Amino acid sequence: MCNVNFWLFLLFSILSNMVGVYMLYLDIKLYLEISFINLNTLDIVYVVYLDWISLLFMGFVLLISSMIFKYTGGYMGDDFNLKRFVMLVSLFVFSMMLMILSLNFITILLGWDMLGLVSYILVIYYQNVKSFNAGMLTALSNRVGDAALLMSIALSSTFSGWNFMFYIEIYKDNFMMKMLLLFIILAALTKSAQIPFSSWLPAAMAAPTPVSSLVHSSTLVTAGVYLLIRVFPAFSDIMCKSLLIISLITMFMAGICANFEYDLKKIIALSTLSQLGMMITILCVGGRDLAFFHLLIHALFKALLFMCAGAIIHNFSNCQDIRYMGSLISFMPFTCICLNISNFALCGLPFMSGFYSKDLMVEMFSLNITNIFIYLMFYISIGLTVSYSIRLSYYIFFGDSNFNSLNFISDNNNLIMLKSMLGLIFFVIFMGSLMSWMILLTPYFILLPFSMKILTLMVIFMGGWLGYLFNNILYFYNSKIFKFYSMSMFMGQMWNLPMISLYTISPMFLYLGKFYYKNGDQGWLEYYGSKGMFNILKNMIYSFQLLSYNHLKLLIFLNFFSLMILLLVI
Repeated sequence: MCNVNFWLFLLFSILSNMVGVYMLYLDIKLYLEISFINLNTLDIVYVVYLDWISLLFMGFVLLISSMIFKYTGGYMGDDFNLKRFVMLVSLFVFSMMLMILSLNFITILLGWDMLGLVSYILVIYYQNVKSFNAGMLTALSNRVGDAALLMSIALSSTFSGWNFMFYIEIYKDNFMMKMLLLFIILAALTKSAQIPFSSWLPAAMAAPTPVSSLVHSSTLVTAGVYLLIRVFPAFSDIMCKSLLIISLITMFMAGICANFEYDLKKIIALSTLSQLGMMITILCVGGRDLAFFHLLIHALFKALLFMCAGAIIHNFSNCQDIRYMGSLISFMPFTCICLNISNFALCGLPFMSGFYSKDLMVEMFSLNITNIFIYLMFYISIGLTVSYSIRLSYYIFFGDSNFNSLNFISDNNNLIMLKSMLGLIFFVIFMGSLMSWMILLTPYFILLPFSMKILTLMVIFMGGWLGYLFNNILYFYNSKIFKFYSMSMFMGQMWNLPMISLYTISPMFLYLGKFYYKNGDQGWLEYYGSKGMFNILKNMIYSFQLLSYNHLKLLIFLNFFSLMILLLVI
């Protein structure tokens, strides 16, 4: 089943990418209406909008999905419920397609809700208490965005239609349109896990690694960024500035927390959070095409990064703590090469795919921003990206192996996973330059002073030095001084966001639920509802039962009574 899905998704991916490039060069946009039901005046129509953005994004999603289906055959080949898992992942990809291809708020909500529901099922795939808690946190955090999208559907009825692309720029100064855009931003913030909704993203790592690879590269978390790219032309300056500050704080927080984390999958999840913040940041300063460009390139190297992490975890008997891993360059050279290449692309090393998007984003940000505080925070966050990448490489490649002495760690343990990783590695190296030639038809010419040009390289080297510092000096201080240990615990807990999400907001709703259940469901509603009706029916049945027991006596009594009345009348 995995092989069939692999070839099917790969074929559709090639077709979608070819048509997307063709429509990009000829600037073609197609609007299709597919009528499902037509009863008298009721007409249910599915709207499909095809342009180069939707087709290219769909092509990349299908390409990564095809490689992940191949990877799943090796990673979960012995799973008893493999067929169910493959069907769930296929439904997950289908719901993303439904959201990408639509212009209509209703059909976007269908895909949006299906993403949330299927992600919940996949997060609790390994059924234990940790997975159940993580799944509930993921589902409830995303329900905030679903409710915001429902509100935007209600508000869009003011504009005589749910196909928002046709009027979103015309009514951009309208008050109702501003409210609608605020709800769309709220929905995008929850789905892309920006502050204060960041806590669900690392918690969702309870899902199997193929799901994590798909979620963090091209499906669930990118849905919010894609929606923002679609509605960006209607944003006001205040919306852009507010969104810029939120995304910058998210980017900074994720970069710091990744330097204090020891769970391999959570480090990569926090790097996803950092990159999502970077995409929204560059979108807010006007780089719409650049944000979409980085969205595509990030999907490739993040999928490969998770695949490498899954291969390492698979060999280490499901151990995810990087302190147990070390000297893997000797045991798993091919996996380490793939991990290193994706790390280089993540850091923006020159002439890797990530360089072509990140370098342009950094220079465009330098050209547009005048606030020194925002400028410095952005550059520090880029340095932190290099820092946690160097730290991860140090622990996995060169650190001491603290795993069992009797082990068999090798690349040859599962060759199917290596083939799927090999299918992505060439895209991670070369796709950046290819896409920059295709998408950016007009070359960017950015003229900056030499100090600002060289600042990127300085920040990268400082980030590498900081990664070395986190590995050595802070490890010693954490074990000796309680203040540093407390700081690392605070940073490792994402500035206590999971605690705030779970232990401050949840008890209020749980208490309200208990109050309403006790006083409503089991109180007045019970007394006047089911229990009251039951008592009335029981008493009536009891009365009728008495009549049925004494029917002969009643018959004689009624006959005698009627005879007495007749005698009195006569």
